[in-house]
Amino acid sequence: MYTILFLMIFPLFIAMLLGVTKHDIIRGWIIRIATGLLGLAALILAMEYFKEPVAYYLISSEIINIILLTIEIGIAVYIIYIGIRYKTYLVSALAFIQTVVMTVFEFRSSHKHAMLQHHLFVDKLSIIMVLIIAIIGGLICIFAIPYMKEYTHHHPELKDRRRLFFTVVFVFLAAMFGIVLSNDLIWIYFFWEITTLCSFLLIGYTESSEAKTNAFTALKMNLIGGVAFAIAVVYLGSFFGITELKDLLKLSGADNALVIPAALLAVAALSKSAQLPFSKWLLGAMVAPTPTSALLHSSTMVKAGVYLLIRISPLLAGNIAGVMVMLVGGVTFLLMSCIAISQSDAKKVLAYSTMANLGLIAACCGIGNYEAIWAAVMLIIFHAVSKSLLFLSVGATEHVLGSRDIEDMHGLIVKLPSMAIMMTIGIAGMFLAPFGMLISKWAAFKAFIDSKNIILIIFLAYGSAVTLFYWTKWLGKIASIVPNKEKVKSTVTREEWFSLGIHAGLTVSLCLLFPIISELLIVPFLRDMFHITDVAMISQGNQYIMAIMLGLIFVLPVGMHYLKPKEDKIVTTYMGGINKGDNRHFEGALGEDKKMCLSSWYMQDIFGEKKLLPGGILVATALIVIVFALMIGGVLR
Repeated sequence: MYTILFLMIFPLFIAMLLGVTKHDIIRGWIIRIATGLLGLAALILAMEYFKEPVAYYLISSEIINIILLTIEIGIAVYIIYIGIRYKTYLVSALAFIQTVVMTVFEFRSSHKHAMLQHHLFVDKLSIIMVLIIAIIGGLICIFAIPYMKEYTHHHPELKDRRRLFFTVVFVFLAAMFGIVLSNDLIWIYFFWEITTLCSFLLIGYTESSEAKTNAFTALKMNLIGGVAFAIAVVYLGSFFGITELKDLLKLSGADNALVIPAALLAVAALSKSAQLPFSKWLLGAMVAPTPTSALLHSSTMVKAGVYLLIRISPLLAGNIAGVMVMLVGGVTFLLMSCIAISQSDAKKVLAYSTMANLGLIAACCGIGNYEAIWAAVMLIIFHAVSKSLLFLSVGATEHVLGSRDIEDMHGLIVKLPSMAIMMTIGIAGMFLAPFGMLISKWAAFKAFIDSKNIILIIFLAYGSAVTLFYWTKWLGKIASIVPNKEKVKSTVTREEWFSLGIHAGLTVSLCLLFPIISELLIVPFLRDMFHITDVAMISQGNQYIMAIMLGLIFVLPVGMHYLKPKEDKIVTTYMGGINKGDNRHFEGALGEDKKMCLSSWYMQDIFGEKKLLPGGILVATALIVIVFALMIGGVLR
């Protein structure tokens, strides 16, 4: 239990230390040492509980509950204040409602809560999440040390708020550890709201009008989910006497009335994971510095939502709440994949891709059988690593090229070859065989087929085809050979390369190790969750095919490094004998100078945000409203 407490408390201590540290060098070493210790603690936790399917712990201290409630009220007062100050009254109202609901409930049940709860627990899914948070989150922090210094240098008009940034990041990590290691629903709710506040502060880092607007959008969307979470906790405690996650799952399928709190928890999870109709907040998060985007999109914030969906998936299987989650996730996967086609901003492509993949995970959770949950957990693992690598690569490339537009990355293999290889590995990890995202989607496809869900099969088929389109387009830009182009002087620091290199190594290593990860971590978790003994996801024949594919895993990056054309082999484009020899200018038919321009077609008129996003929000909202109307009316449960 001491390792668990260390993971939850130590980042808070580091956050306070960083809050008062002004010297860059000292701050950097604090972050390096802290992230190393967190990674080590995560590995120790995995080794300590490797042989145990699940372990629960009781912390019988009413003082702790009072402290948490006091902090919770303090957070609410702050949110209400800023909502009134910036005239965003809905934010204040939502914070007031959920805090009053939870405070009244906790005071009424405080004695029982203090005496009977198993506040903490560890199982195989907790270990997976802890490793993702500690390792990927830690690498992002290390990357952020030089990145935020350079970011401040590039933006002299902005106030240097790095102390606040790193303080909030470590509070963020502590809250994420709290979410995945808590069995107490009230504690999970507490940490859930801390991540909401931290995301607000991180998105609004620059204090520009756009940053403030987007930060309040994120706050509003997540507070809606927070209200749903609070009502679900009160409903379970008042009508069922349940405030523990393990007790909730024991009753899955035993009482139809559990569908209502399951649907409320699902709404909270969908909002946290930026699923339709709550997706706008994650798009707005791109205004923040790149390390914030990497944290929110890959290893922490959005993963909290799908983590909760996995936890409650037995409650969703075979009922209308599960249908709601399936359809919302499926619609999000398809539409966000389509909208990604129309984006030339690399961070926007990554944002829409993130929401799409989270939609696929949500759809798997809505089905709720062991095949679908296997796919969901695998998607979380591979997506966290590959997407973090891509966000950091885009951020580093933007500092070198001065742009994050995909068109400006044309010929990156010539201009900045090492970064092109990193970005290629990240993109390959998202859609190419034998990388884990493709294997996970194959497993999801199998789960959808076995569940005979035709709609989800169509969503996955078309969404995956669209995914292939935009990743291939981006990869083609990077790998294009541009004549008369010299290498760009790299300003990427050693620490940034260290973080990127570890990310790339993990992306490749996970492909080699995924059968072991499945057998040692995911399968035992599924056996315990679904009370089954036989979990066979990959047939022997498919294992042989995947083994052959694994041998090809090094071909793409190694080939790009060793087989890229020599400078003397790159020739200019032939344009009818009238080109000026620089591959860009030529003489037109009337003797005038012309400039040749090559650009991808982004099909804004077909797949643009304005074309698809409003309809997607409308459809998802209608699905949620209809389901709750049916449940409240007692028609379907």
